Parts: sequence; structure tokens; C-alpha cells
Amino acid sequence: MNILFLAPHPFYQERGTPIAVNLLLQALSKQGHQVDVLTYHEGTDVVHPGVTIHRIHRPIFAKNVPPGPSLKKILCDLVMLPTALKMAGKNHYDLVHAVEESVYMAMLIKRRYGIPYLYDMDSSLARQIAEKFGFLKFLLPLMTQTEGAAIKGALGVVPVCDALADIARMDGARKIILLRDISLLQPASDNDREIVRQLIPENNRPRFMYLGNLETYQGADLMLESFARFIKTGGNADLIIAGGKEVDVKRYQEKASILGINAQTRFLGHQPVSRMAALFESADILISPRIKGNNTPMKIYSYLASGKAILATALPTHTQVLTPEVAVLAPAQVEPFAHAMEKLANDKPLRERLGQSSRHLAQHSYSQESLLKTAQELYDWVKTELPHEKT
Repeated sequence: MNILFLAPHPFYQERGTPIAVNLLLQALSKQGHQVDVLTYHEGTDVVHPGVTIHRIHRPIFAKNVPPGPSLKKILCDLVMLPTALKMAGKNHYDLVHAVEESVYMAMLIKRRYGIPYLYDMDSSLARQIAEKFGFLKFLLPLMTQTEGAAIKGALGVVPVCDALADIARMDGARKIILLRDISLLQPASDNDREIVRQLIPENNRPRFMYLGNLETYQGADLMLESFARFIKTGGNADLIIAGGKEVDVKRYQEKASILGINAQTRFLGHQPVSRMAALFESADILISPRIKGNNTPMKIYSYLASGKAILATALPTHTQVLTPEVAVLAPAQVEPFAHAMEKLANDKPLRERLGQSSRHLAQHSYSQESLLKTAQELYDWVKTELPHEKT
């Protein structure tokens, strides 16, 4: 098939959605499809047979586009829309694969040129905007109605988790194909292990580790405040934080200082995905303190594959994948989250038992083989639907 793939974010970058997009592009390439990817001006080109990257012109003021809804993203999407329409009019595409908010571009393309689209639903945009910008909550009914129209108009909806599949189902999706994220762990190299040893000095204290960006919804405030409570009540452990932009790292370093946990907290800044396994090897407990959102963080799948104990907030963003058999789940509140830290820090057999169960789950349910199989099934189904869709 000849596919227009709309990816409204910097690509490629080592963060959630771009990583997932790259994995799917690899799968489409292996299936022999011809794919034109339209994406933002920022990012590193990737090379897959049959895949061509097209970039928008950089809008003014749109440098270092962050994850999630933002003014910079709106500016980029306004530039991306006419380019997408032009490409759709010029080329003979069989399908538009639309990620996140680009589904609204795909709706216009379908209306103008009759090209069907898949809605790659990595989040509920309406709910995400309402959560991030509280002053826009009054628009939530209108935004959910618009999101529902995008879902109904799609040939199929491809959510990344059960919570999003439920939203698509309630909004009348014609077909739902769940395409979960997978673990990105690769065996650690000796060089990466040596780098990590230099980054994190050896000691005999248990180590908590967080990996990811430091956007507010990720719950870094909850994590630091809970860790401070744990330390002040006699806890003995270290907290390692890998990831985040410089400005965010600086802000949370200042918070750690105010909380009095500088000596036990180490910020590593951005780390490449290739170093993830070596980082996890140096940890005892992996933390996901996310406080908002309904999609499962991509890092959870790598957390599971690491064989380490996991501590996460007991919210749907986690509980649709994590269970008490593979993780400790605590309310997104300082006191219970600090208590869960204490529980894991002081119980090594519990950590080992959880780690064994989590690795088993990752191997059987969230492997690259499972993603390739689902992607194959998805596009095999699309092929059977396209003749009917275009008549």
C-alpha cells in the first residue's frame, strides 16, 4: 500500500510517541509498504526501506517543541495542515495513518479526496488539553464531541492501551485494534555499564530510579515529596532521576534542596535509550509516579522487562497493565507513596519476587514479536477493507 503517515511531533527523538512511531514504521517497512512520513522540522532522520521522511518548514518561535499540548505544537500543526493536504492531493495514497491530533487533518483529507484514515490514538487529546490547561475545561464537551467525530469517521482506531480503547468504543469506533507499546530494552554493553558506574557511585543503600521526562503530569513533585517523607522518617536509600530538559532538571534540583534530600538524590539529565539497561541494572526499584493521563507510559514496558521491582501510582494509566503481582501500586498521595517506598526499600525478597513476575509478563505479552504480529494483522485487515471503503 501507499501510505501517508502523519506524525505531529519532533521525529525522531528518544521519547514516547516518536519511539512508538519508529517501531511501527519498521513494521510497515518489513511488510513492504511505501510510506511517506510528514512530521515536524525537528528530529533526526531514520532510514527504513520504503519509508521517506518529509518535514514541515520551521514556524517562527517553534524551537524545542515539548511533549503534550502547547502553543509551539499548535504553530507546527498549522504549518503541517496545508502540507498534508497538498501531499494528499498530489499523490495517490491508499490510506492516511494519523497519529494523535493529526487525525483532524486526516478528516479533512478524507472529506476532500476520499482517502480513508486510521486513527493512531496515543492519548485522548480532549482530556489531555483539559487536564493541562484547566481554564479550557469549559470546552471539554465540545472537544470530546470533535474527538468522537474523528473516531467515528476512521476506518479503524488504533489505541495504545485499554483506557483509550474504551473511549473509542464509547464513541462508536467501527473497528478497534489495540497496538500496545513494547519494551525497548537491549542488552547492556560494557561501555554503558562503565559510564553508569561513573554516574552513580557504588554504595550499599537501595536505589530508587525514575526514567523519563519531567513534565508536571509525570509526578516528579509527588516522587520528591514522598522520598523526602521517607528519608525524614528514617529511610535509607538513594533516588536516581534520569531524563528531563535542563530547565526542568534545574527546577527539581532546587526543589530537592528545599526538601533537604540533595545528598540522597542524583539527577543524571538526558540519557540515551541504549543506556537504559545499564541504568536499570544499577537500580533496585523503578518508579513511575505519573499523576495524570489515561495512556500507559511507554517506559512501563521496559520497566517490566528489566526484572526489577516497580512502584507506580494506582491510577488507570498504570493499572491497565500493572497488577499487584508485578508491582507495588500506591495512591498518588505523599503519605501512602512514601510508605510504599519504605516497604520496597526494606523487603528484598519482595523486590525479587516482583521482578521475576514482571520480566515474565514482558517476555510473554510486550515483546517486539507481539508488536510486529499485531501490526501485520492490522494492515492485513486494512487491505480487505480498502476496496469497500473506496467504492
